[in-house]
Amino acid sequence: MDGGRVMIPAVQTPYSPFGYRGRLAPSPTGWLHLGHAGTFLRAWQRARVGGGQLILRNEDLDPARCHSEFVTGFLEDLGWLGLDWDEGPDIGGPYGPYSQSQRSSLYREAFERLRSGGFLYPCRCSRKDILDALHAPHEGTDEPVYPGTCRPERVAPDYRGSRPEVAWRFHVKDGQRVRFVDGGCGPQEFVAGVEFGDFVVWRSEGVPSYQLACVVDDVAMRITEVVRGRDLLSSTARQLLLYGALGEVAPAFFHCRLVTDEKGVRLAKRQDALSLRTLRERGRNPADIRRELDAIPAP
Repeated sequence: MDGGRVMIPAVQTPYSPFGYRGRLAPSPTGWLHLGHAGTFLRAWQRARVGGGQLILRNEDLDPARCHSEFVTGFLEDLGWLGLDWDEGPDIGGPYGPYSQSQRSSLYREAFERLRSGGFLYPCRCSRKDILDALHAPHEGTDEPVYPGTCRPERVAPDYRGSRPEVAWRFHVKDGQRVRFVDGGCGPQEFVAGVEFGDFVVWRSEGVPSYQLACVVDDVAMRITEVVRGRDLLSSTARQLLLYGALGEVAPAFFHCRLVTDEKGVRLAKRQDALSLRTLRERGRNPADIRRELDAIPAP
């Protein structure tokens, strides 16, 4: 500790002629809470400790859940917390636009590359269909492991025809192991068919999935390290497969310890009492909040 701050070692990332480039990627579906603040503070620290750049990206892909008031909110709340950034929707930059809702052409181009490369297949299964098809729950996974119902080897060609309402899944070989070394959590391994399955790349609503949009944007914005919460560790396995299929170099990853409530439950946006907006209105000192977040064991 130094003056109440955690001393962070030099950041080791894949070589990049652009130097270190990190990012903050809030989604405007509600007010930011202390959990977001802890992760964003860590991302800000890791960018600033080595004199790197930090990019703010507005992840507003879902029009039904994203609202402009929350964009204004996270800009204000992050600034109040004492964080700054070098590129973003409010200040621009060379790799904009910095709102995902304005980047659809990039996602479509990547989707077409994956489809023409034979990595994807159409799927008409709903979440209920998937749950009904599973013989046992897959505990510890962030989504049901897809049972392969619509895989090309299982359905007739006329069923596989491209229709507006189908989703498109990335075909993962059962038993395939995805390994990486995380900067925060150490060596990781995820097994296809056990911890994750064929995952959605293009949703039936005609928009990209989080996995695809994240990869496309991190490549386009020259991100060298992704700092985020441990709950997204398994997303890294999926995204590494996308980087490989698109022929792109993946950034380094650093997954942080999650901030929890007094019962040890991960914070959610519905917990308004712990939102940065509420803490601001109650007159909390942002420097005190930063010290409290710094005191949480890393990663």
